[in-house]
Amino acid sequence: MINFQIPQPADKAWVDQRLAGGNYRGCEYSFTNLLVWGAAYDQRIADVEGFLVVRVKGNLGYGYFWPAGAGDLDKALTLLEQDAQERGEEFRLVGVTPEGAAELERLRPGQYTCTLDRDGSDYLYDIDKLADLGGRKLHSKRNHCARFQDNNPDWVYEDMTPQALGECLELDEQWDRLSREREGAEEAEDMTNERKALLLSAKYFKELKLEGGLLRVGGQVVAFTMGDLLGVDTFDVHFEKAYSEIQGAYPMINREFARRIRQRYPQVRYLNREEDMGIEGLRKAKESYYPDLMVEKHWVVRKK
Repeated sequence: MINFQIPQPADKAWVDQRLAGGNYRGCEYSFTNLLVWGAAYDQRIADVEGFLVVRVKGNLGYGYFWPAGAGDLDKALTLLEQDAQERGEEFRLVGVTPEGAAELERLRPGQYTCTLDRDGSDYLYDIDKLADLGGRKLHSKRNHCARFQDNNPDWVYEDMTPQALGECLELDEQWDRLSREREGAEEAEDMTNERKALLLSAKYFKELKLEGGLLRVGGQVVAFTMGDLLGVDTFDVHFEKAYSEIQGAYPMINREFARRIRQRYPQVRYLNREEDMGIEGLRKAKESYYPDLMVEKHWVVRKK
């Protein structure tokens, strides 16, 4: 049985080393997400045959991420299959991309079925599009930004600092309370898990090498965002919060952070704004920016 461990900040170095071998654009291949969402999904990690392997609990039960790294992939998969068998569980891979599914079919021809997980697929946007908001489709986003600037002439954008994290957490606390009142109990667990993930991100902000930005109006934080580099050409946006009653606050923090990341990291081509989890309002918001790519993810199980 594989000795899976709860992720700790000290694991970042070896995990990042495994991830550096491939251009993983899916948000599950972020050490930050493995750490801060660990409790919500019982995520455990191990180093197997030169690969990062992850055991995770989802709606269908326990499964494994596609191994990340370089080495004997066939042997790594065999060890995962054996691990599931020893635990008395059905062997299941989650978050498998089309490329991973094709490789699995090559190694295990005809043995597995793949099902698209639309709710778990990530939205990728060209960073220039989000930074410039050009074109007819994003006309309304430009208008919202212009309205924000007109209504709040003293607005400023700032890079996130450890000193500003407390103010951002206060905003999130108020956002969480208002959202619970508006949404009711249906999404309460998701919001609780997100709050815990944000608190851990703030706690380990330096260790995780997170970056972020915030908007101030009248000196008060009215929006913030946070993320880190993912793969070769992608930046993963983990959190974005704003006071929705302030018109244009969301598109403004989105635009300003995209501009900052483009300036800081010329190699970044895409912003990953992660999945919508099947939440109708979240899906509508992400689709309103017209994603350039989707990181399609699949559940993979052995055929009966």
